[in-house]
Amino acid sequence: MAAETRERRKERRLLAGIAAVGAWTVCLVGLAPTADAEGVQAQEWHLKVMQAEKIWKVSTGEGIKVAVIDTGVDPTTESLQGRVLPGSDVSGAPGDETRDDVGHGTTMAELIAGSGKGGTLKGLAPGAKIIPIRTNLNGMKGADKKREHLGEAIRAAADSDARIINMSLGGTVPHPALKDAVEYATKKGKLLLAGTGNDAQKGNHENYPAAYPNVVAVASIGKDGKVADYSNYGQHTILSAASEGLPAWCDGRKQRYCPGGGTSAATAVTSASAALIWSHHPDWTSNQVLRVMIKTAGLKGDEPSKYVGFGGVRPRMNLLEGKGDPGDPDISPLTGERTLHTKPKDSGQNSDAKGSGKEDDSDKGAAPDKVEVADSEREDSGNAQLWWAVGAGAAVLVIGGGAALAIRRARRG
Repeated sequence: MAAETRERRKERRLLAGIAAVGAWTVCLVGLAPTADAEGVQAQEWHLKVMQAEKIWKVSTGEGIKVAVIDTGVDPTTESLQGRVLPGSDVSGAPGDETRDDVGHGTTMAELIAGSGKGGTLKGLAPGAKIIPIRTNLNGMKGADKKREHLGEAIRAAADSDARIINMSLGGTVPHPALKDAVEYATKKGKLLLAGTGNDAQKGNHENYPAAYPNVVAVASIGKDGKVADYSNYGQHTILSAASEGLPAWCDGRKQRYCPGGGTSAATAVTSASAALIWSHHPDWTSNQVLRVMIKTAGLKGDEPSKYVGFGGVRPRMNLLEGKGDPGDPDISPLTGERTLHTKPKDSGQNSDAKGSGKEDDSDKGAAPDKVEVADSEREDSGNAQLWWAVGAGAAVLVIGGGAALAIRRARRG
């Protein structure tokens, strides 16, 4: 009886915590003074670093749909015209999924699939399509704050035609409905990505849904090569991506861009990277796409850093260099567990995923990127760094920081 009472008290605290924050928050850092609209694409420094022009000759993300769970997506911006499909609205706010009074969801969609028309944002996967799923987030006007919406939003995304679910958002309070929705989407073969959060200097709280074992937690990297000082870190960090300072709509009016960034943008860039790879390999499962992303991310070895995970996303390594073994289609590279059932269990095919105990050497030493690990003092300082240098050849990476962590992700909340 006492145990039951404790469980009830715990559940009440969780619900009270969600009510206290009023909704889930976006993983976008505070916006600075406005950027020159004519130079918006010039500020998208990640496109040059990631060799986007070369990648687009092989894949633009065509045929891949990305669900953007966010504040809504405005399909009327020049960048998104013809790129946004019907979605869902579970926010309880006035309007529907195409209304974005904040500008955050529209920015994420543009970073993923924007055309760049008229000086707008150019997405890393301009051939992909966006399915907007509007949920209740801080800053939205008139949203229903009396119930937890994010789990419902994830289920709506899972039931859509989207293969990738982008969640540039997070909250510090886990919720049973959210965890169940993540598992539901995982079993439906979706690839789920979320920002680690932006409060590394304010407690470094574990953010959900990023901290759940079947979600790819994405950290933020700046143009200066350093992991952003605000980017949350921990054993759940899986990948990292360029994001600091990337343009974002200043507000819901969407009249001008401001320097943005945060793990929100990093998540969008990672989702776009997945779309590029999946478009080129349409028969792969989510597990295979993610496994290749992990194997080609740049951090030497099979153990992740708590700051950058397995390193910065590098879709070019697969699309231009042919690197990365997709491995077992049914085994998750995050947990080592079977999440899909595309083949018989006794097929004899083994995964090279985390937790499998087997190591894949198919692309070891083949990447042109130089990877070095910083000394232990720097590792302990939390100042993991990633330097990008673009020359005639491939980008040069130097990644450091973060003590070695267990490969298998722990189950959480």
